[in-house]
Amino acid sequence: MSGGLSEESTDTFSDGVRFSSESALITRALSAIGREPCSTTALAQEVFGLLQAPPGLAARLVYELLGNDRRALVDAEGVWRLGSATDQGSERTLSALRYAVVDVETTGGAPGAGGRVIEIAIIDVAGGRVVDEFVSLVDPGCAVPRFISRLTGITDPMLRGAPRFAQLSDEIRHRLEGRVFVAHNATFDWRFVSEEMRRASAVAPTGPRLCTVHLVRRTLPGLCRRGLDSVARYYDVTIEGRHRAGGDARATAEILIRLIGDVQRRGITEWGDLQNWLAVRRRSSGRRGRTGIPPLPQTGEASC
Repeated sequence: MSGGLSEESTDTFSDGVRFSSESALITRALSAIGREPCSTTALAQEVFGLLQAPPGLAARLVYELLGNDRRALVDAEGVWRLGSATDQGSERTLSALRYAVVDVETTGGAPGAGGRVIEIAIIDVAGGRVVDEFVSLVDPGCAVPRFISRLTGITDPMLRGAPRFAQLSDEIRHRLEGRVFVAHNATFDWRFVSEEMRRASAVAPTGPRLCTVHLVRRTLPGLCRRGLDSVARYYDVTIEGRHRAGGDARATAEILIRLIGDVQRRGITEWGDLQNWLAVRRRSSGRRGRTGIPPLPQTGEASC
């Protein structure tokens, strides 16, 4: 068995193994289910390196590891995922939820295949207004391609002395934890953030995710273009600093506030109602896939 059942990470009893809450194995497991929901067997393979273990042993180890951890949820089919503030019984009204509106600028390429974050912004929205923000350049540890510098204005000299993502991971997790992760094309930003968290050996933040592109598609069906510039013009939102994380995230936050207002005026005031309303679009269009709104309790999380 690999994975390191060391004295530092476990307390051993005559009837089995109990894992310390500070165990590196727990961090590894939470990081794995933060990237995507995992079956018990797959999680045992990921965390313990058990490639051909009896199902009973794999299940016992995983349940001993995460069974009492409130950050992890498991459904009736043995699929594990990270919990969120909404899973734990907090308010589900759209006006009561807190939203972390995120934008990242990157070196280009795919996360996990060479693409790195060079700037990140997180705008905290609560009660229908912006209440806080965090913006930072990020040293990617590699050169910024010229076409990215031309697009964003971010150059290698600007990044000299900037923090590495690992140095920011605790702050980023704190600002995202338990909030609704929002972005204009949320899949793009979430994949980069979660991959950078993985690189930093940090646990991915929990919380549902919302894509404003999908929300625009349902709320404003007559709007032909759903890019950030077009939606900003529709809502008369000025983007100060286009293709910079701070400017794009602030504009997306203002757009989110207006979209939520439009949705509430339709009588949709609960997160679950919004989830169902967006799902109608998916069913009526005959498309299979994800809606952009993860189901809240006891089901797998989805994103746009």
